[in-house]
Amino acid sequence: MSAAEELGFEPTPLRATTGPALNKHNLLYGVHAASAAWMNPRRKIRDLFVTESGLEALEEAFQKASDAELDRPEPRLVEKEEIDKLLPPGAVHQGVALSCAPLAEVEIEDVVDAAADDPLALVVVLDQVTDPHNVGAVLRSAAAFGAKAVIVQDRHAPPVTGTLAKTASGAVEAVPLVRVTNLARAIDQLKAASFWTVALAESGARHLHEVDLSGRTALILGSEGDGIRRLTGERADEIVRLPTGGPVGSLNVSTAAAVALYEVARRR
Repeated sequence: MSAAEELGFEPTPLRATTGPALNKHNLLYGVHAASAAWMNPRRKIRDLFVTESGLEALEEAFQKASDAELDRPEPRLVEKEEIDKLLPPGAVHQGVALSCAPLAEVEIEDVVDAAADDPLALVVVLDQVTDPHNVGAVLRSAAAFGAKAVIVQDRHAPPVTGTLAKTASGAVEAVPLVRVTNLARAIDQLKAASFWTVALAESGARHLHEVDLSGRTALILGSEGDGIRRLTGERADEIVRLPTGGPVGSLNVSTAAAVALYEVARRR
């Protein structure tokens, strides 16, 4: 018996499909990204393209979505090569590609309002981090350590493509990527909501572990090339550094974010 039959599906082969359903910005791929989207009641799913092995990998997601009575389309059984054609060259899709509508946008005001009831609210602010792999990895760490949002400047941040979602490993569904027009103004809004805003830079006077992180906290990180911009640094309550002591003094921004998020979680 095939995986499709065991799961009670009657998948249909992939036919020629055009239009917004196959817009590559709305195609998620990989087991973790697709599973999280499939189980997210806020996500509208248009199509699911899967191989036999992909069906098996998504069995738990199918069951949970069914238990929650989510409206989901019938999977479309395809060969691996057909999914390859839908995605960027070299995409590691694990036999799963999912066409969906974008999630509803979350505004900075929503983050501030939610923080009013959370004295330990934690957010990450990214200043001109444009690489989708880095943003995806930061989202994954943010989800792991309980951050409520990742805030980016709209014109200096990548769209939520399949590449970003695959790297985030399902975190796109759990942690909102909040886009703002003016990052300095967003930091001011966080400060007005009693967030202690801490920017990470090699020029920091103190180490991160020396700073009080007991209340609402916003961790601000810049791009690997330029770091945080002058105006961003001026808006922060404090600029700190990580206590690196090896021959390489800097970390990839997503690694630095993971270290900083861990430190906040450890202290709490």
